[in-house]
Amino acid sequence: MPDLTPGVMAALHAQCFTFTPRPWPAAEIASLLQDSHVFVIGDSAGFVVGRVVLDEAEVLTLVIVPAQRRMGRGAHLMARFFDESRARGAATAFLEVAADNTGAIALYLQAGFSQSGRRRGYYGTAGGHRTDALIMARPF
Repeated sequence: MPDLTPGVMAALHAQCFTFTPRPWPAAEIASLLQDSHVFVIGDSAGFVVGRVVLDEAEVLTLVIVPAQRRMGRGAHLMARFFDESRARGAATAFLEVAADNTGAIALYLQAGFSQSGRRRGYYGTAGGHRTDALIMARPF
């Protein structure tokens, strides 16, 4: 993805995640992209970073710029994530999402995920508070 450099991805991530979860810096993204199990789908309006190891896929992050939300872009990126994950041999997909991120949770439920666990106090929030992470799974 020529337009999705680590710097562009970091700027988009910071635009979408100001604190929970924390924005990913470009160096961290560049390091992650060196892993042959990791893949990126999308463009400068939104992207998903996934990883497939053995038969498990994981959504590492999903970014949709605010102006592109609620237009079906997230569902489209998730469908492409599923296709790429299956092509890489995955049988199940997993993700973590902040329990207070209702928009993302609705997207993931619509995409066929269901809650499989909870990590209490996983994410730090503004003001030093903590929020839970929901663990969600979807078989293919």
